[in-house]
Formats: sequence, structure tokens, C-alpha cells
Amino acid sequence: MTTETTLASDIRQREVVVDLAERSYSIHVGCGLLARAGAYIAPLLARPKTAIVTDENVAVLHLDSLRSALADAGVASTSIILPAGERTKDFHHLADVCSGLLDAGIERQDTVIAFGGGVIGDLAGFAAAILRRSVDFIQIPTSLLAQVDSSVGGKTGINVAAGKNLVGAFHQPKLVLADIDVLDTLPQRELCAGYAEVAKYGLIADTGFYDWLETHGVDLIAGDKQARIHAIETSCRAKAAIVAEDEREGGIRALLNLGHTFGHALEAATGYSDRLLHGEGVAVGMVLAHRFSEHLGHCAEGTANRVAAHLGAIGLPVSPRAIDGDLPGAPELLKIMHQDKKTVAGQLTFILTRGIGDAFVAPNVPAQDVLAFLEDAAELK
Repeated sequence: MTTETTLASDIRQREVVVDLAERSYSIHVGCGLLARAGAYIAPLLARPKTAIVTDENVAVLHLDSLRSALADAGVASTSIILPAGERTKDFHHLADVCSGLLDAGIERQDTVIAFGGGVIGDLAGFAAAILRRSVDFIQIPTSLLAQVDSSVGGKTGINVAAGKNLVGAFHQPKLVLADIDVLDTLPQRELCAGYAEVAKYGLIADTGFYDWLETHGVDLIAGDKQARIHAIETSCRAKAAIVAEDEREGGIRALLNLGHTFGHALEAATGYSDRLLHGEGVAVGMVLAHRFSEHLGHCAEGTANRVAAHLGAIGLPVSPRAIDGDLPGAPELLKIMHQDKKTVAGQLTFILTRGIGDAFVAPNVPAQDVLAFLEDAAELK
């Protein structure tokens, strides 16, 4: 469900509702939301006490604004500031967050605010899920990737040596505030990485949206606020509909993992480092998923080239060859893929496609087919 209100600046503010019965919540998308965060948050609190979990980069740029907005609404806050980067999403920092929340006196009636990108949202959400056997949390995503994907749907968790997001919990937020103004402070590389998750929604099931992105995606990256609001709202609407139908990924929610089986393996192979950001891994993975679909005869030849051309025009890597440094060979990548959380009884599940906007879940993909593709793929040579 989507509603619209008009701001004085004539830029639309959007509200998308994630319909989960008594656990439903709103996603607000628009300009200037951070300055008004207290007004959105205060009515949802059992008592006016919060703990903000953020990272060093976001803290320098935006933490004072959030704390001021909360104080204006009579909401007390304390802060936990973590190192930035994917490597923070681990057991060590999870323990630090839980200890910090307990030291701050956070009780079951209180609320954790995840204020950052996908790493902070996943980590803080998981801490909220397990602290005192669950406390409420709110998402204020500050990256494009988090605004369109990781802040919505209740997936929380951390990475472990065996793979990405293999330890976690489903824990829905009470509210998501996506202020597009904070995207102006994102490094260009981070902004482009988030765009991969935007394109994903068109590639999964919305050919019209993907066509629109091919025309307006460059404007979005360049800072067009109307384009950003439209893309974020459309992405959130698509994800909200899928989550409402399949909250715990027993069926169609798996479609949201288009490109992720390849991408997560590449992230693991690069040590979850700055060599490959998550969104960059997804971009490469989506191109590989389309090439694999062509390889298996599911979609027309040239489909993957169309995907690669658009993502490349945005500034994203579209081949493993674009990743700095050496990568493991096909057998090792296949071994990593077997840790994917969609794997069932040791059998690989991929999200494949019949064409732009027509993705499907493909269970029991033979490992030898994947290995043959990886060994033959020009992108890996």
C-alpha cells in the first residue's frame, strides 16, 4: 500500500506500509526526514528512551542531527559508535553492541535505533532481536542500499567464516525512515553499489521499472531527488509486497536474492573487504546469473549483455575481472556457494531468469552445471 503527501518543496514524500497484521510498519521516503525523526519516532515508543547504534562515518556527519531531533520530541538517547565496514558485522562487534546496550540500561520497553547502512542495520537489528529476548528497533538507513533493501523486511544478522549472513534472526522494525538528503554525503562508490539493489527489483519482476532505470538511472546517481524518491519508493513497494506474502523466505522472497549466490561467494573470496562492496558483488552476481540462465537455455542470448551494459554505465563492476587481486578458481567458488542459505540438503538453489523482469527460483541446480559454467565463463579468466 502506498500513500503520497506533498512537501512545500513540491518533492513528494512517500509512505509504504509493510502489511504484517499487528506487526505492520511504515517506510517513509522523502527529504528532511532526519530533522523530523523525533516526531515520527516518539509516538511509537513504550517509554522515551532509545539507544542509537551507528558507525564512525555516519556519526561524524549526522549523529548530532538525529540526537537533536529526538531531544526536541522529548526522547532520550545514548549512542554506540562502531567502525565502518563489512568486517564490523561479526560476533565480536555483536557482543560489543549487546554489552553497550546493557550498560546503557536498555530494557524491553526501550528501543534501539539502527542508524547507518546495511552493516549497521543488520548488526543492530540482530542485537535488538536477542537482547533481553527481543527489544523493539527502528531503522534509519543512510545508504542507498539500505534504504531500498536491507532496512526493510526484518532480516538481521552477521557474517561468519563459513559465509555471509549465516547467523541471524527475523526481527521486523517498528519504522523505517529513509531520508534521501543523507545520500548527498555518500561516497560515489557507495551510491553506485546501492544502485545494484535498485536495479534488482526491475530485473526480478518489473520490466517497466527496469526500462525507466535505463533512462533515469544516471540522473539518480547524479543527484536528481525526484528520481531518487521514485526509485526508492518503487523498490520498497516491491519488497514490502514480497515480505507481506513470504516473511520468512519460504517461497517467493528468495527472488530477492537474484545475483546473491554468485555475489556472496565473491564477497567471501575477497574477505569481506573494500576490494568488493556488497552492492558491487550483487552487480557482478546479477550479470553472472543472467549469463548462467543463458548458458542453461532459460533466456535469450544477449540478455546478460543488456544488464551488463546498464550496470556498467552506472559505474558498477559487471565481471569478476574488474575485482582487484586474484580470485580462487571455480572449484573453490563452488565450495563457498554450498554455504549459501538457500542450499537445501546440500543441493544448490539459484535465482535464474527467463528475461528482464522474469526471475524464478531454480532448486536443485546440479553442481556440475555450475562448475562447468564457472570454468567456461570468460569473466573468470
